[in-house]
Amino acid sequence: MRYFIEFAYKGTNYHGWQYQPNAISVQETLTKALTTILKTTIELVGAGRTDTGVHAKQMFAHFDYDAVIDSNFLIHKLNSFLPKDIAVLAFHKVNDDAHARFDAKKRIYQYYIHTKKDAFENNNSLYYNTNLNIDLMNKACEILFEYTDFECFSKVNTDVNTFNCTIYEANWTQVNDKIIFTISADRFLRNMVRAIVGTMIYIGLEKVSLQQFKEIIESKDRNKAGFSVPAHGLYLTKVEYEYINKKLKRLT
Repeated sequence: MRYFIEFAYKGTNYHGWQYQPNAISVQETLTKALTTILKTTIELVGAGRTDTGVHAKQMFAHFDYDAVIDSNFLIHKLNSFLPKDIAVLAFHKVNDDAHARFDAKKRIYQYYIHTKKDAFENNNSLYYNTNLNIDLMNKACEILFEYTDFECFSKVNTDVNTFNCTIYEANWTQVNDKIIFTISADRFLRNMVRAIVGTMIYIGLEKVSLQQFKEIIESKDRNKAGFSVPAHGLYLTKVEYEYINKKLKRLT
């Protein structure tokens, strides 16, 4: 039987979601916990990757297990066993062909910036106290919808066959001293969101024009885009599945 596990984590202490040969990852930590408690070897397939230090408010992975899961019991046991920075939220019974990565239709990320020094936000948001032109940055967001190839925002030497992504939503909002960038797409390239944010900060500083932003995208050259903002301000906030009400049935 196949199950989806829904969980969240603070990425500060992890080298991303995916297994790393010489560093601790969320995937390794969660897999070991499930294997220990279920007393059988578990293999987790995640909905996607997150880089070192990136957080997730909602993440999914699938695994196979030949028994009916007592969801409430297993959630309690796992959350007692796991470190405090990983929280299991739910289990979902799915069809045997359901796939956490390939069936995901939309992923939503948010990047957080705070403009006033805050002793409690240092590991959760980027402190940036220079005035930004948010209206101009939102005009740059509109330009993103004109393109599908975002190689200019991708890490080089990455193992992908295509740099094409369909962006569904992109916008900046500001409330008092908090600035939030929200973006959703069918898929994301490695470092893509952080590179977009860094480039748009230059637009907000009026160092890069909207025409130059178009030229950067069309160049497909990572060296022409802006800097990559630190990982600690980035959150995977939601993963959506088309069959959420058909296949993804939350166990209670």
